[in-house]
Amino acid sequence: MDYVAAADLCRRIMDNVEQVIYGKREVIERTLVAMIAGGHMLFEDVPGVGKTMLARAVARTIGCEFSRIQFTPDLLPSDVTGVSIYDQKTGEFRFRKGPVFANILLADEVNRATPRTQSSLLEAMEEHQVTADGVTHPLPHPFMVIATENPIEYEGVYPLPESQLDRFLIRDRIGYPDRESEKSVVARQLTCHPIEELKAVTSAAEIITLQQVSSECHVADAIYDYALALIEGTRQSETLYLGASPRGTLALIRCAQAAATIRARDFVEPDDLKQLAVPILAHRVLLSAEARMGDLTTAQVVTELLERIPVPV
Repeated sequence: MDYVAAADLCRRIMDNVEQVIYGKREVIERTLVAMIAGGHMLFEDVPGVGKTMLARAVARTIGCEFSRIQFTPDLLPSDVTGVSIYDQKTGEFRFRKGPVFANILLADEVNRATPRTQSSLLEAMEEHQVTADGVTHPLPHPFMVIATENPIEYEGVYPLPESQLDRFLIRDRIGYPDRESEKSVVARQLTCHPIEELKAVTSAAEIITLQQVSSECHVADAIYDYALALIEGTRQSETLYLGASPRGTLALIRCAQAAATIRARDFVEPDDLKQLAVPILAHRVLLSAEARMGDLTTAQVVTELLERIPVPV
């Protein structure tokens, strides 16, 4: 698969998902960027804007197995990863796989589960495997977690720790549709929901090939230096208590490669980094106490860095 064919496949994927998530092309593209880069998405948004439906539409579009976990305070780690059951016939324990063994996993309202249950996802997200009773079980490829959380509820929730936030490649929001888009969405769902008629346009094998093509996208030294300048800017900023980790640097480069692939390029441009820097870095940094009192946001800090740090020519 060359880069023109890869870009054509990306366009077909986004067009197909847009039949369900209407008027949110940029959000769909960032979700595809995360998938091509082999990472995970965190949607922090109000209820009813299509977070769950986006995950279902992506899974149907790529013809992969979809699984959903509704996170609640009483959810146990074994409810996510699986459990070993004693087989009386064989006299041995048999591992029954949990819902995490899917290509697209929707972790709905992930911040409602206890920290212990939240942490059960860490190994799966980082190493694409699950270890139970000393035995390691590989997850299917491709594997992607799409997690959701409601930012306006503070009772009965457990905020995600920095270590888990750092494992999400991109944090995004869908937002309310504009007037015309919302009118079209309502009209199209009166008789039948578009998700019921959605067909696959690709396969898991093609997604894996797409990921390999993207990983070979050329990154010039100037691009590496630009990414490192942004990361170092977060670590040196007086308004931030915690800067981005090396995982953030890798996330910037991987996502820039994916964005270039979507645009049929075999090389990364500075704009690929600039357009994705906020959703990639804003959730990886922490504001200082003084900055929090001033109603400053991490997204504003990253935006200021983008304006201040010179772009390589």
